Amino acid sequence: METDHTRHIIAALVTNEPGVLSQVAGMFAARGFNIDSLVVGRTENPQISRMTIVVMGDQAVLEQVRKQLMRLVPVVKVVDYREVSHVERDLLLMQVSTEGDQGKRTELIELANLFRARVVDVSDDRLMIEMAGAEEKLEAFIRLAEPFGILELARTGVIAMPRGAAAPMARRAGMAAAAAASGVDDADLPPG
Repeated sequence: METDHTRHIIAALVTNEPGVLSQVAGMFAARGFNIDSLVVGRTENPQISRMTIVVMGDQAVLEQVRKQLMRLVPVVKVVDYREVSHVERDLLLMQVSTEGDQGKRTELIELANLFRARVVDVSDDRLMIEMAGAEEKLEAFIRLAEPFGILELARTGVIAMPRGAAAPMARRAGMAAAAAASGVDDADLPPG
């Protein structure tokens, strides 16, 4: 049985026009849904943008979110990645203090290397580290970097995409009507 803290990743393909983000955010706010992460970016089709939304909740919350999203005119397609094999990434930039002894800097660089992170800027008193990966990996790195003294941290939020042909064909076919109604050719939509 699912608890109220199940994490759901939803991708909404939306028409690329002004005001879409505010409509989607307004829908979430009006219904009391909490957004854990929201990322919007262009796709290979200049008419379409992809919103990747992470929400916490049970299956009923997820169904309500999907139904409400599909009611918005600029939404062309909604995909839930819960039961689809997918890749997800979050990007982190972090400035960490290296003041004090030189060993601290070396130790921090070794830690970054263990996590396959990259040092992208170096100054006398700090390092800037870039890292991409699953949220859990970033959270683990942040915990281990805290004792060094995190000066500043920024994250992009989660982006996700189905692996290969993992998106269920039935779901794709079911969204063709919504794409046609929006004036976007379904063949031009990204998979998933």
